[in-house]
Amino acid sequence: MTLDLQSIVDGIVSEAATAQDRGKVADYIPSLGCIDPAQFGIAIVTPDGSVHTGGDAAVPFSIQSVSKVFALTLALGKVGGDLWQRVGVEPSGSAFNSVVQLEAEKGIPRNPFINAGAIVVSDVVLGSGESRDAIGDILRFVRFVSGDGSVFIDSAVANSEADTGFRNVALANYMRAFGNMAHRVDDALKVYFHQCAIAMSCRQLAMAGRYLMMDGINPDTGRAVVTPVRARRILSLMLTCGHYDGSGEFAFRVGIPGKSGVGGGILAVVPGKASIAVWSPGLNARGNSKLGSEALERLAAATNWNVFTA
Repeated sequence: MTLDLQSIVDGIVSEAATAQDRGKVADYIPSLGCIDPAQFGIAIVTPDGSVHTGGDAAVPFSIQSVSKVFALTLALGKVGGDLWQRVGVEPSGSAFNSVVQLEAEKGIPRNPFINAGAIVVSDVVLGSGESRDAIGDILRFVRFVSGDGSVFIDSAVANSEADTGFRNVALANYMRAFGNMAHRVDDALKVYFHQCAIAMSCRQLAMAGRYLMMDGINPDTGRAVVTPVRARRILSLMLTCGHYDGSGEFAFRVGIPGKSGVGGGILAVVPGKASIAVWSPGLNARGNSKLGSEALERLAAATNWNVFTA
């Protein structure tokens, strides 16, 4: 059966437009607190290069923790499987910025998608260079996989993150005390805050996820970004850990690997079938886009896109 994806997208956008409960924007980061919660966008890219968009799909937004997918890809390219000595692969069951588990687990974060794990990943991406070099590496990589040189870092958001990121500072220092930070805390955090401040539209973000849709291959070049095994492992982490303590519910309701961010974006990937980005700034109680999560649930039902379906 041939899917009429544009009709499905249009229907999802129409439903989102009438939603009364749109969640709550992440106002603890001042630059995100002023975003209009009425906005909603969606973009779907398929292996044949078709792009289907709807709503505010061309509006750039702060991808926040969605950036952790791209930083993880770079870190694995630098140190390979050695990364898993410093960060785990298990769901946390705790809030994305929780300090609690670090003490019991001796400074080893549960996974690379909670804040503590992503800060370790930033420390790895730093390598032997300066923070500005690592920030540049991440931005160039995202531009490369999206095929779009206009992707940018919103300096106002980065500064806002730094001004209010006291818990992230605590997480980094706590891990430093356990010997799980190789660089100065300030340098790793600078990388982390700037990667979270990357601004992209739904269309750009869906394009950036294509290498995970295509088993590690960048369809623009036909060359591998990561190995097939590594691409599958990233997707596995997205499914089990990509929505923090709401990951189980997202897997249960949607059944697609996804990574959310408190800017309201979600990158979701159906292996071999689609790279999808949704955005709506209002968050649910778990810190994930409320309308974005609901839109992906509707999309999965309409397309039968589910990693548990043959």
